[in-house]
Amino acid sequence: MAENTITDTKNEKLHKKRINSWVMYDWANSAFATTIMAAVLPVYYSSVASANLTPADATANWAFTTTIALIIVAILSPILGAMADFSGAKKRYLTIFVCIGVTGTALLYLVQSGDWMKASIFYIIASIGFSGGIVFYDSLLPHIARPDEIDQVSSKGYAIGYLGGGLLLAINLAMIMLSPDHLTALMSRLSFVSVAIWWFVFTIPLWRNVPEPPRRVKAGEEEFNPFQASFSRLRTTFSEIKKYRQLLKFIIAFWLYNNGIGTIIYMAVIYGTELGFSSTTTIGTLLMVQFVAFPFAFLFGWLAKKLGTKRAILFSLAIYSLIAIMGYFLYQEWQFWALGFAVATVQGGSQALSRSLCGRMMPKSKSAEFYGFFSVSEKIAGTAGPLVFGLVSKMMGGSRLSIVSLIIFFISGAFVLASVDEKEGVRVAEAEEQAFINASKDIAAA
Repeated sequence: MAENTITDTKNEKLHKKRINSWVMYDWANSAFATTIMAAVLPVYYSSVASANLTPADATANWAFTTTIALIIVAILSPILGAMADFSGAKKRYLTIFVCIGVTGTALLYLVQSGDWMKASIFYIIASIGFSGGIVFYDSLLPHIARPDEIDQVSSKGYAIGYLGGGLLLAINLAMIMLSPDHLTALMSRLSFVSVAIWWFVFTIPLWRNVPEPPRRVKAGEEEFNPFQASFSRLRTTFSEIKKYRQLLKFIIAFWLYNNGIGTIIYMAVIYGTELGFSSTTTIGTLLMVQFVAFPFAFLFGWLAKKLGTKRAILFSLAIYSLIAIMGYFLYQEWQFWALGFAVATVQGGSQALSRSLCGRMMPKSKSAEFYGFFSVSEKIAGTAGPLVFGLVSKMMGGSRLSIVSLIIFFISGAFVLASVDEKEGVRVAEAEEQAFINASKDIAAA
């Protein structure tokens, strides 16, 4: 009895260690989301790298740059996801994309006045690494979290991510704002290097402590190479897509509402800069969002237990709809701060619960493949939002009218999400996983 207790205690400690190590990757890569995607680089891109362009052209170029990066990842994600599932190489693929992202981020140090094209190229490289890495990071979630804790683990990841991203952003802002004017650009470039180092170092716990999920091969795949297997599995998934009807509806819903969320994340700071708000307001608001979002991400994990995951997401979309309406009437700097606080209350929770709900409705043996599709929906959403934002900005000579479209995505996404039968989706995923396990055992026995 005592031995069993000791064994159970050791297993539980190992389980928690794996979860905490997995969560640390959110801490690691969130520095890219804050300093590079949202705060320092957009301002540097607009004011330094695009010094020879108009503000509207700089905003549009940033939107188009973001779009190109997202399209590339959207194309690659499902193929690479299926390859990783077949190869049993989720961590290996994660490592490849981390190295790509870290390298692209470090290269941003070379960008100086007027180098907007160079900035765009390096950002695209870094963004591919960041977005591709998330596919394989997310695909590990169903393997390390138990079904009854997946919402809370996903929420913890987002919460820790906001804290880590906010901490390094605060350090970088202090470097930039406290330096003499002639060193501001250099400090901005050094902040890009700090993100690369931070990202790499805090990925180490995941590399060391999270095991590679077991490889499972279906009948007929024994002689395939990973590239062949990826297309074979994708064809099978598409041919059997009716089995995953609830998951498909959820991904469509996510595609719709994430259009609004993604546009807010990618364009908020550069939009505020175009409206003439000070960097203290735009970047200060973003910094506030990181620390306010930390407790609210945990709160949404608790809310999912009380209301259910789907209802908690719907609640967040109602708040986002109000934010979109108020964003059209944004004229004063205090309003930017207020809207930033409102975004912070729902941003982490909506994304964390979307990730965990998706994870529960997919078979574990296809987690990288399905998170690849999930990522495609996220990236296409992120593509459509900034693209529309950039086109409207070009046509109207300003970006205020771009905000109007967001409420359409939130409402339509909520409408589709409301029709998703969460329990049926989970039941189908569990049945498919069990069938896959049985088939794999038969192959091994033969």
